[in-house]
Amino acid sequence: MNSLLLIIIGLPILEIWIMIKIGAQIGALNTILLIFLTAVLGLYCARVQGLSTIKSGFYNLYQNKIPVYEIISGASIAIASVFLIIPGFVTDFIGFVLLIPFTRKIIINYLLRNYQPKNQRNNVVDGEIIEEKETIEKKKEKDEL
Repeated sequence: MNSLLLIIIGLPILEIWIMIKIGAQIGALNTILLIFLTAVLGLYCARVQGLSTIKSGFYNLYQNKIPVYEIISGASIAIASVFLIIPGFVTDFIGFVLLIPFTRKIIINYLLRNYQPKNQRNNVVDGEIIEEKETIEKKKEKDEL
């Protein structure tokens, strides 16, 4: 069975089960308020992190560097925001993990560790230029004139 299909079916079931368990402990109204609180808090943190990432990206562009990490970080912040909007505790946890810069950097480095572009060509040949004595003597004669 496709793993994406398992996630699409399994994640809502897991979310509902956890909401029922937490609702039984702290009450239904408190559970709903907690879900709204985590969504609002998470979206605020996503906004702050997103603006920080944009600022860092413009700084790298100003220094003529390609902001690769900032682009990937911005995409992960957008994914984290979607996870925080979806009601539930598991998706909120995943969203907060993606929002924390330290864990986000670890995840991005883990995902990019084995990535190497397929059409990367290594056509560099190391060489050395050796001028012949005759050419050097001709240059000296021209300089003397």
